[in-house]
Amino acid sequence: MNEDIIKRLKALIFIRALFVTILLGSLYVLQIGYSKLLYPKAISYLIVILYAMTIAYALAIKRTKKITLFAYIQITGDIIAGIALIYLTGGIESWFSFILLLSIISASIVLNRRASVVAATISSILYGLLINFQFYNVLQIPVYGSLSERDFFYNIFAHITAFYLVAYLSGYLSERLRKVTVRLEEKDIDLRDLKAFSRDVIESIPSGLFTMDLNGRIATFNEAARRITGKTLSGVIGRRPEEISPFLEDIRLEQKLLGNSKNFDSPAGRLEGEILKEGERIIIGMGFSTLTDSSGRPIGAIGIFQDLTNLRMMEAEVRKKEKWAAIGELSAWIAHELRNPIASLKGSIEMLREGKVAPQHGQQLMDIASSEMDRLNAIITDFLLYARPKPPGEEVFDLNQSLKDTITLLHSSESANKNIKIDEHLNGELFIRGDLQQLRQVFLNLGINAIDAIQDKGEITISTERKNDIVEISFSDTGVGISKEDMEKIFYPFFTTKDKGTGLGLSIAQRIVEEHGGRITVQSKAGSGTTFKVVLPVKDNGKVKG
Repeated sequence: MNEDIIKRLKALIFIRALFVTILLGSLYVLQIGYSKLLYPKAISYLIVILYAMTIAYALAIKRTKKITLFAYIQITGDIIAGIALIYLTGGIESWFSFILLLSIISASIVLNRRASVVAATISSILYGLLINFQFYNVLQIPVYGSLSERDFFYNIFAHITAFYLVAYLSGYLSERLRKVTVRLEEKDIDLRDLKAFSRDVIESIPSGLFTMDLNGRIATFNEAARRITGKTLSGVIGRRPEEISPFLEDIRLEQKLLGNSKNFDSPAGRLEGEILKEGERIIIGMGFSTLTDSSGRPIGAIGIFQDLTNLRMMEAEVRKKEKWAAIGELSAWIAHELRNPIASLKGSIEMLREGKVAPQHGQQLMDIASSEMDRLNAIITDFLLYARPKPPGEEVFDLNQSLKDTITLLHSSESANKNIKIDEHLNGELFIRGDLQQLRQVFLNLGINAIDAIQDKGEITISTERKNDIVEISFSDTGVGISKEDMEKIFYPFFTTKDKGTGLGLSIAQRIVEEHGGRITVQSKAGSGTTFKVVLPVKDNGKVKG
């Protein structure tokens, strides 16, 4: 508080010196109405006294401890100097009575409303005494006009009214200004604290973070970003992200921003690539989002990235271990699956070689041998299809027609022996690009699984739905469903709940779909049926009709 008063007192001292120099100095130099002054030389003395007071105030302001009392002394001194000037320049006829108003205003600015009232009271008393002394000739101040007693009284009344009115208005405005100033200072402190907090939060984030303006230039670059990239703050501010991470060159962030695009959740908004850090290549995963102001207007972009080098190394190690585990599991499964039919074949051949079986039993043994050879062939075929998948073809075909053909095949399968209804929701033509034969194998496998899941009576629903750049193919059945324990294993190679089967059907289907850039999802609950969804991308050169 005292520091604010000191600042205002310094301003008052400067204004006082300026006033004495310009106003009283010009009066002294130009000598306007000088011949009518009671004591012309006294003006010079008054100017000297005011300069001396100003110098004394300037020297004392740094040493005084009671700053409020010091301010009251200055204001009172200004009022007394103003009364003296009014006395020297004609009393009731003086041009300088407005100086008292300036002293009252300065009291409200330097101190408060109470000080302005005190200044108005002192001004009223001193000015009233001066004019009364002039009227009663206590002070020999000549009056050049014809002024009556009523004129003197009204002059005092008008000046006192003006003094208190100015005190009220200036005090009111000063208090309002002071309150607004305090609120602004509080807001400024809150804003500085918020900025500091935001800066601390940004600097404490473990992920690299940077912001860009609408021209695609980097504006901020946090500590984690500098640590991950090995760049300095001065080396990145004002540069484009692609100058730091060349794999960002094709994203064209500034075009997105200038076009008011907020689609940073698209594949282009999440990228992964390599950068050089001290001669070593590190893998960076980076995501983007639009930076907007309070009105929602884009003002830039935010980039967040992480060092994925160690994670990718760990993933590679896990995949390597999973590969060896899968090889071990595959070896065990092959040994198990091949041993049984080979044992049956060996037993049948040995019995036939000994020639000790009846003819009708011999035919049964031959049928068993043939069946086991077919089983061996199926196992080897499925294994080769899983282990060495053929790259998918690139042909445009009608997906709905392919599904209709699959439904025809399903009608001729075991469903003919069950009370199963197959509903289809395949409207019009839906063209996609992919391998027709491989995808037909996926659909047939899912359809057969749906039939097998229904014991005696039920319903299967097959439908397609186009959603932007993808198409969903759904296979829903009202069968026995899949238990929670089995849900986690259904896509594992060689896992099956059927009496017959290799357990590779869903694994092969999943691999084929993934080779096409899609995915398979499943929703099921034991006793409530199952829904498989195949999600495939619709490539640019695909077409949709109907």
